[in-house]
Amino acid sequence: MSTPVAPAPRHDPETVLDVRGLVTSFPGPNHRLAVVDGVDLTLARGETLALVGESGCGKSLTALSILRLVPKPGRIDRGTVRLGARDLRALPVTELRRVRGHEISMIFQEPMTSLNPVVTAGKQVVEAIRLHERVSSTQARRRALTLFEQVGIPDPASRLNAYPHQLSGGMKQRVMIAMALAARPSVLIADEPTTALDVTIQGQILDLLRELRDQLGTAILLITHDLGIVNELADRIAVMYAGHLVEVGTRRDILAAPRHPYTQGLLRSIPARAQRGERLAEIAGVVPPPGQWPTGCRFAPRCTRAFEPCTRLDPGPTRLSANHTAWCHAVAQEEGSSPVGGVPA
Repeated sequence: MSTPVAPAPRHDPETVLDVRGLVTSFPGPNHRLAVVDGVDLTLARGETLALVGESGCGKSLTALSILRLVPKPGRIDRGTVRLGARDLRALPVTELRRVRGHEISMIFQEPMTSLNPVVTAGKQVVEAIRLHERVSSTQARRRALTLFEQVGIPDPASRLNAYPHQLSGGMKQRVMIAMALAARPSVLIADEPTTALDVTIQGQILDLLRELRDQLGTAILLITHDLGIVNELADRIAVMYAGHLVEVGTRRDILAAPRHPYTQGLLRSIPARAQRGERLAEIAGVVPPPGQWPTGCRFAPRCTRAFEPCTRLDPGPTRLSANHTAWCHAVAQEEGSSPVGGVPA
């Protein structure tokens, strides 16, 4: 892997978000199907954790589960989501509403469905500010204008009075980012935050996220397909496939020395890695939908390194270093661990 890995910023080791054994399911033909299946994540103050993987792996649903925003008929079956000392799963709805947006906030992937079409963009941001802070409407509007400037909205003063349908997709996305940042949350979940933005505005948004992280200590859970953004912003990377994690490590671990075959395939498929005139590398097959997950390792049908245990045992974790873990029978064998130590599927 030849991509230069940027140096990671320093951050406070204090854990602010701790997700353990998260399981979220939806009804299936015969029984409920776990779409997020036993996910563990930790996030430290001032840290950026990138959650990556193909579409359909469960990344966005993991984020919605953390905030208890899973759409019906989905439900969270098991797990804990601790924000500091509190388990968000155990909070009453009224208290959870106060926590959302103030202490933990989210930039949603699709702004079209997240903005109120009959309320101006500025008023929506002003309401988000005043919901969590005791400021006057004038002060909140001044803050909203500053936020519009920070996220790169052109002519921000007039855009405060614009309705969502009067804004382009990129500008609506920037309004959503401004709303998410309004209360300076301690944890920010960013689901594809630069989708539909041009390169210049994308750079402004990444700079803004860095500033939020470095100056305020905001912890960021970044969900993205763009490994270039991951290289620029992430401290650690969690790779997700078919509902659960397959590899977790520091940015250098994952980008410079990936061990799981799925992670290696993702990195080989980056266009910048392809030689000019050569066919772009790809991972054969597609992510199987819930209910069609194979027995054993879920990546086995697409894996060029699969062998007998992969088709009958769910691989357990193989610890490669203090911060690097992979769930793979081939990796376990390379490390001298017996693949039969996996879990019967």
